[in-house]
Amino acid sequence: MNQSNKFKDTEEEIYMFKELEKGNFKSLPDVENEKNRIKKIMGDNFYSEKKIINIRLLKRDLEKIKAIAIKEGIPYQVLIRSVIHKYVEGNL
Repeated sequence: MNQSNKFKDTEEEIYMFKELEKGNFKSLPDVENEKNRIKKIMGDNFYSEKKIINIRLLKRDLEKIKAIAIKEGIPYQVLIRSVIHKYVEGNL
């Protein structure tokens, strides 16, 4: 891992890199179907204009969100955005 750039790897990223190097990640049997499933979950928001915001969450809440996102196979930011979108659309 190159630490000379201005961005430092987080503890989570370092852990993921180490696990990847150990061969602890397996490819999904049908990657294309999984990609399509994730795109469907993300819906139109995937390509829509976005506004960057900052939000403070309790550490334990964020850890739970990240665990759920890993289980779902999506980035945790996408999960948060999806939950907020469903809420404002009245679907949650």
